[in-house]
Amino acid sequence: MTNRPALDAARLDRAVATLPERFRGPGGAVAVVKDGEVVVRHAFGYSDLEARIPFAPTTLVPICSITKQFTCALMLDLVGDPALLDAAVAAQMPKLHGPVPTAANLADNQSGLRDYWALTVLCGAAPEGEFRPEDAKTLIGRTTSLHFAPGTRYSYSNGNFRVLGTALEAHAGKPFEELLMERIVRPAGMETAVYGPETRTVPGGAVGYDGDPNYGFVPGINRIHWSGDAGLCASLDDMIAWERFIDRTRDEPNGLYRRLSHPTTFADGNPAQYGLGLSRTLRNGRVVTGHGGALRGWRSHRLHLADARLSVVVLFNHAGDARGAALSVLAAALGEDAPQATGSDVHASAFAGSFLDEETGLLLDLAPLPGGKVSARYGTGAEILTVSTDGVARSDGMVLVHAGAGLRLERPADNLATRLSPVEGEAARDIDGVYRSDELGSTLTVTSAGGALYAAFDGFLGKGAAQPLYPVGRDVWRMPCQRSLDAPSPGDWTVLVRRDDKGAVVGVTFGCWLARNVAFDKA
Repeated sequence: MTNRPALDAARLDRAVATLPERFRGPGGAVAVVKDGEVVVRHAFGYSDLEARIPFAPTTLVPICSITKQFTCALMLDLVGDPALLDAAVAAQMPKLHGPVPTAANLADNQSGLRDYWALTVLCGAAPEGEFRPEDAKTLIGRTTSLHFAPGTRYSYSNGNFRVLGTALEAHAGKPFEELLMERIVRPAGMETAVYGPETRTVPGGAVGYDGDPNYGFVPGINRIHWSGDAGLCASLDDMIAWERFIDRTRDEPNGLYRRLSHPTTFADGNPAQYGLGLSRTLRNGRVVTGHGGALRGWRSHRLHLADARLSVVVLFNHAGDARGAALSVLAAALGEDAPQATGSDVHASAFAGSFLDEETGLLLDLAPLPGGKVSARYGTGAEILTVSTDGVARSDGMVLVHAGAGLRLERPADNLATRLSPVEGEAARDIDGVYRSDELGSTLTVTSAGGALYAAFDGFLGKGAAQPLYPVGRDVWRMPCQRSLDAPSPGDWTVLVRRDDKGAVVGVTFGCWLARNVAFDKA
């Protein structure tokens, strides 16, 4: 029999009561479900500050990327075998050279398809611009290359699930929204949830707020259309119904969530930490499945600990750390203390500077922190690693080891083990000019403004604002990107300069964790 711990009620109450102070913003809601029963159902703050409408358990909010597990649930319920969608997947990428990812690759974020929201930056999109269904079709349809071979790596790509949603429509001959509501959402008891692919407004009128406690909060502006990768709007009560459905069907051999949360692997047999729209992590030896969601003004996260029959849901109408909030509530419910890993300051000081991963074309930026910690920025945000006395830096998602003058990087979740070289020298400022990406149909113009270099993109989504380029080292630059159509934004882009045998610039390559090795050739 599985040992199911009792909840620490007093500690849980404190964690819930202090959420508004620890994660400051206009409003939010939190739920805890244990053994199929509701233990916590609490909302706080306001869903609309200007109209003074309180945030309630019945307030509808966009749950954004949490929708991905529902898309995958529909795939399992409607077709069973994802391979039955492979032809409909391939039809959406007619220009792709080489192996075409399967529907299973898409559902596991192992397709190699670059994230289409990140690519919109390179196609001239304004952060608060429009993005219509035909734009998604155009952008995905232009794909000629992948940033890794299908099944070999993990990289988060919203486009994977947009393609799946379109494939499901083609298979069934019915709108995705209709299929999802009839076959998954309503049977799960989510009575008030609606499908809202348009993000301008939220059904019910709740407002998502941009900003932070220092800057202040203003209504966030969204004008994108998404489907499959996101789109569901649900209340806390709807999410409670989903968690109770999961518990109610937990012992069914063909139970939907049981199938969704089944372990997945990469093509080489290595275990994956993401599959069928769910992340899969270990917490004190226990498997935790879940997912987060984000859009400008909105954050959400759900976690499920199957062997404890315990679920936590957090919804915010601001950009607070919903995952951190959910983890803190989960820890309180289980009576766990946050681990206090201590490191070696002496060894941490050796992890500093910028390093280049030539396989992915991405920079790794390191900075030592007090307490034997290191800030490592490689993906979409900084990770904090602890450096032990053996000189190895570790976090839940990354391991760094000195290897000669460079580093060895391991990211098990990405199925990535690679060598990085230190970035040296000075960046030559001879890269101004016009460049072209035939794959994206986009033009890049690099200009010098008083000695400072800027990049601007013109593509089918518009004329993008000029973005600063900052030198890192010889033929390596950085382009910050803190605002884009989606949220969070792609973060820093690594820009690599390509030269011919005579040293003349022939092109530049842009890359971020979500979209790597995007080549622009000198016009």
